Amino acid sequence: MPNKSLVNNKRKPWLAELPALGIKAKDLALDIRRHFSYTLGRDKYCASAHYAYTAVALTVRDRLMERWKNTHYAYEEANCKRAYYLSMEFLMGRALSNAMLNLGIDDPLNETLHDLGLDLEEIVECEQDAGLGNGGLGRLAACFIDSCATLQLPVMGYGIRYEYGMFRQSIENGHQVEEPDHWLRNGHVWELERPELTVRVRFGGRTDDYGDGSHPRRRWVDTQDVLAVPYDVPVPGYRNGTVNTLRLWKAVATDEFDLQDFNAGDYAEAVRSKNMAENITMVLYPNDASENGKELRLRQQYFLASASLQDVVRKWVLVHGEDFSEFADKNCFQLNDTHPSIAVAELMRLLIDEHGLSWDDAWSITTRCMAYTNHTLLPEALEKWPVRLFRQLLPRLLEIIFEINARFLGEVASRWPGDLDRLARMSLIEEGWEQQVRMAYLAIVGSFSVNGVAELHSHLLMQGLFRDFYELWPKKFNNKTNGITPRRWLAGCNPKLASLITEAIGDGWLTDLSQLSRLVEFADDSAFRQRWREIKRYNKERLLKYKKAELDLDVDLEALFDVQVKRIHEYKRQLLNVLHVIHLYDRIKRGDTANWTPRCVLFGGKAAPGYFMAKRIIKLINNVASVINRDAGVSEFLKVGFLPNYRVTAMEYICPGTDLSEQISTAGKEASGTGNMKFMLNGALTIGTLDGANIEIRQEVGAENFFLFGLTAEEVEAMRSHYDPDSIINGNEDLRRVMHLLESGHFNQFEPGIFDPIIQSIRSPSDPWMTAADFASYVKAQRRAAAAYLDQEQWTRMSILNCAASGKFSTDRTISEYNRDIWKLTPVSPLSVGPQS
Repeated sequence: MPNKSLVNNKRKPWLAELPALGIKAKDLALDIRRHFSYTLGRDKYCASAHYAYTAVALTVRDRLMERWKNTHYAYEEANCKRAYYLSMEFLMGRALSNAMLNLGIDDPLNETLHDLGLDLEEIVECEQDAGLGNGGLGRLAACFIDSCATLQLPVMGYGIRYEYGMFRQSIENGHQVEEPDHWLRNGHVWELERPELTVRVRFGGRTDDYGDGSHPRRRWVDTQDVLAVPYDVPVPGYRNGTVNTLRLWKAVATDEFDLQDFNAGDYAEAVRSKNMAENITMVLYPNDASENGKELRLRQQYFLASASLQDVVRKWVLVHGEDFSEFADKNCFQLNDTHPSIAVAELMRLLIDEHGLSWDDAWSITTRCMAYTNHTLLPEALEKWPVRLFRQLLPRLLEIIFEINARFLGEVASRWPGDLDRLARMSLIEEGWEQQVRMAYLAIVGSFSVNGVAELHSHLLMQGLFRDFYELWPKKFNNKTNGITPRRWLAGCNPKLASLITEAIGDGWLTDLSQLSRLVEFADDSAFRQRWREIKRYNKERLLKYKKAELDLDVDLEALFDVQVKRIHEYKRQLLNVLHVIHLYDRIKRGDTANWTPRCVLFGGKAAPGYFMAKRIIKLINNVASVINRDAGVSEFLKVGFLPNYRVTAMEYICPGTDLSEQISTAGKEASGTGNMKFMLNGALTIGTLDGANIEIRQEVGAENFFLFGLTAEEVEAMRSHYDPDSIINGNEDLRRVMHLLESGHFNQFEPGIFDPIIQSIRSPSDPWMTAADFASYVKAQRRAAAAYLDQEQWTRMSILNCAASGKFSTDRTISEYNRDIWKLTPVSPLSVGPQS
């Protein structure tokens, strides 16, 4: 029988002797010195700022630790329902500044460091961004778990502890160059290794029958196992005593090496299993263009799902034994996109094979505790894995998926008798020259909730991509518009503006972003507008200083800072932006500069290593920038820069210094976007299409404060069958001139033909992004933006109104909706619980 008093038995009397850690300057100073001298063993001759940073981080972590333990005790004693957020990415950014803000120790720590002769900004700069994600998906996950802690919801994040992040990007001769991002080189002071909670994850092998005839069973045998070792990272809520957990899994071999092979002199073979195991968590998003890359991606996804579910089930059994009757009432798993969808089949395996439940009982539990968030409308991102690869790596999981599919298709056939086309469309197994497992469909069938991440995105899922499933289970589907955390994306990254806002309306907006609506009354206050402009100018200067070594642009701070930073992808249409830049260049060269608005256009983002066209677009941006910035007659009016190695920390400098936010994806392709929200919150105006969350941003701020252009999603689809870009180009003098400059080799005089693939894509009738179709409308919207910027009083007013209207786009609101509609958790406060309790 389980030990129901397990929680109380964990308490150790000596914990009662631990004093609470102070947050006054003298207490902080004492601990910084102690960690520097004794924990790290450094002395006054140590000149490395890294050790000073580590001592400061350990001092702050100590303050988190007691709150972290109290939170854990509070959740156990409340016996509350919990949610688990499974994500292949958590783009956390720097931890020190965020912990300082959420603990409320900015001022005493600043005072302490000043007294110790240290500079806070220099200390913060020593921390590397954690290489645990790539773009919006991972940053959203990070904002979500921040909000969960702030709302005091018992939610735990599960991810992978990648040894190397996406990659470090540099630009050489205009080309993207990828370098390893070994972010763990100097350790990660914020993590705690938990080897006692290690679990075993299986791969390969075979399945067979066992048991007697009345109780036949299946088992997975002869497997090649890998150990999953957890590393816990604290996630502090905003000044409320709650510290939740992000648990990251590292893969290690079951045996370090084969001593027999080693002694025989076969050193490579001796450590082969160790290397194979560690490869699973070596690199974020290995290139899956090769068969080996595909296999590694599937290994990563199963590794995350299996380790995380085993962890939760182990904790359940420890308290409840083999009684799973209330498991679904006490646990909810949120699958962040399609990557962790194998969790549906893995939970079935654990319940049936490891704990002896019947299929019906296991399926009832699984479908009552799994929830799926879809983040993309791009079919290629929905993930399909060859049945052959599944059979090789995960044979028992494949059997379970086939059984799920057979029972599901029986339900479909019962609802729509004789509809063979529908059966083929909805099957979890796609037929063809090679059978494929449709992972998104597995997630839908195995979940009780399926949500999109913006109103348009959710509508397109229900009426397009997942229409068949929506018709079967309309109540499963819902929308949860994304958001961002205002703590990091205004209070943390833009402290001067945050202070001005707090001075005007109080600090309640930090946990209730809707209070920003009170800024509307200040939009017509000329003195307030003046201070708003001064802060924007300061942030522009700060941005240029931050990127000076890589950018080295002499830019007028009064110029319009026009910014597009995000993953480089054709659907996000950095190409449309650079075509407009060429158009501006052409206008300047022709002398068309009357009433000109000086402009600095900044690009940033990484292209996936195997994405040829995205990398060629980066090359085009840099070549165009080089021509423009070298031309003295042009650079007075226009500057262009590419910001290399875009990441969370870079965005913390970029979004406060931006005037115009480029959100110009082809309508119907962007699920939501969160960069658009970060820019809006910091007072940038948006130029964009009716795509993703742009629609809701425009609704909130008003059409007069948003620069709209382009085809709608419906118009894009209607035009697709008769799209004729050559006719569009020939009918538009501006675009014709831009294409002439491109096709004449003006931007690649010594690299003939290098941009031919881009030119061909623009002129192709099958261009899915319809770049040419939106060009004329985009140019008109840009002219409206340029004209508006000349009236600085009016522009500032619009900037304030954008910030004031951004209250909806807080992850606090998003998470509250997840909890209300999906998780149904009860907030738990740890403030009354201490380690001595």
